[in-house]
Amino acid sequence: MRTEPSPGNLPAREHLPATDAGTPVLDVVIPVYNEEKDLQPCVIRLHDHLKRTFPYAFRITVADNASTDSTPLVAARLAAQLPEVTSRRLEQKGRGRALRTVWSASDAPVLAYMDVDLSTDLNALLPLVAPLISGHSDLAIGSRLSRSSRVVRGAKREFISRAYNLILRGSLQARFSDAQCGFKAIRRDVAQVLLPLIEDTGWFFDTEMLVLAERAGLRIHEVPVDWVDDPDSTVHIVKTATDDLKGVWRVGRALATGSLSLDRLVRPFGDDPRDRELTDVPKGLARQLVGFCVVGGLSTLFYLLLYSGFRSVSGAQVANALALLVSAVANTAANRRLTFGVRGRGGAVRHQAQGLVVFGIGLALTSGSLAALAAATSDPAHSTELAVLIAANLAATVLRFLLFRAWVFPDRRGGTPSPSPVVASHQPVPPLHPTAVRQGGNAYPPLPQRPTAPPSPYDTAPYRADEAADRSWRDSTMQLQAVRPHDHDPRKAR
Repeated sequence: MRTEPSPGNLPAREHLPATDAGTPVLDVVIPVYNEEKDLQPCVIRLHDHLKRTFPYAFRITVADNASTDSTPLVAARLAAQLPEVTSRRLEQKGRGRALRTVWSASDAPVLAYMDVDLSTDLNALLPLVAPLISGHSDLAIGSRLSRSSRVVRGAKREFISRAYNLILRGSLQARFSDAQCGFKAIRRDVAQVLLPLIEDTGWFFDTEMLVLAERAGLRIHEVPVDWVDDPDSTVHIVKTATDDLKGVWRVGRALATGSLSLDRLVRPFGDDPRDRELTDVPKGLARQLVGFCVVGGLSTLFYLLLYSGFRSVSGAQVANALALLVSAVANTAANRRLTFGVRGRGGAVRHQAQGLVVFGIGLALTSGSLAALAAATSDPAHSTELAVLIAANLAATVLRFLLFRAWVFPDRRGGTPSPSPVVASHQPVPPLHPTAVRQGGNAYPPLPQRPTAPPSPYDTAPYRADEAADRSWRDSTMQLQAVRPHDHDPRKAR
């Protein structure tokens, strides 16, 4: 249920076209602090790898975090020697600050970063960014905790990494497997929406970005990586872990109180199947049922504890009324936030008032059951009272869910316009520049492909960008030719 405006409006994901302009498709950022020894071999190795294997134009940006040694001089020398390398100097420390600064200013549609020690095998770089180029995913991360990952590191770092990710799963309900691997990528249009929402400027930047993206409904692609620990790493484990736990508390509190509202980012109709209005398909019914059952089970336990406590100092009817009233307020608040996804304080008083009406119905059912029990026996056992109340609450639970879904928290998206409406009609659009590319309804400069070797006899003629924009071709990047018999290895039988 959308109750507040979304933080941004993203265009539909599309495959990034391969053209011949000068703008890089990928911008790889290497944040560094006093890395005069490792910077040059890292950049040269990465540059050579991209030159040999990456089919698009690229850029490598060295983000210097206020280094006090000769790191800025090394970065400037590399930028002068290699045309695909640039450097950016920041006067304040913080890896998150460096990534935010460079990513915000970059013109590349895919943004990535990796640690200067190159602990991650570079063969995972193309699988990392391919889902972003194709339009399949919004973010991509390398995972050292995947079953197919091959990792070499000490027991202490292994324990800290797994413990931290378990904390994220337990406290922030994170579903990604590895928040701290220094090997991530994001689409620029997504970064423009997410970066203003991220507060951390240090090592927790990655985790906060992933949590917000996941809560916003964005797709995160995970790539298993081969990773070898750097024994000379300058990361302070204790301080980093402490800062990360503070960040977990801050983000968790913001999400719990509704001060950070993250409804699904609006996309044009059809890009996300959940945006489609289909008849006879209830919106989120399965998820709401699961959430309601979990909240209902916890509320029942809470109610029984309250009833037992009140029953020791008052009669059965008074104890039942007080326990049901307190648990009903807590139940309405929990279902409002967790089951039906209502965030913020807007309408909270009205929802509680409607919840009290539902509470009155439950009170009538449970009080009636207690009255019937009292008529049947003059001195019922306490266990018998609890059994009767449980049965009555089960009956009231079904009615409560139906009333919550249809009356208290109805999904009105089908009848009212979205806070960020998407225009469905086709409006006349001015013609694009011959070399422009249309993406998500906007015109952008064409996205380049790094010059490669002369085409083979089997290569197709390159498409013009305006042909792809007019959708005169089914694929905006390439067309495959049939395989010829002599293309196969003659040593292998067909």
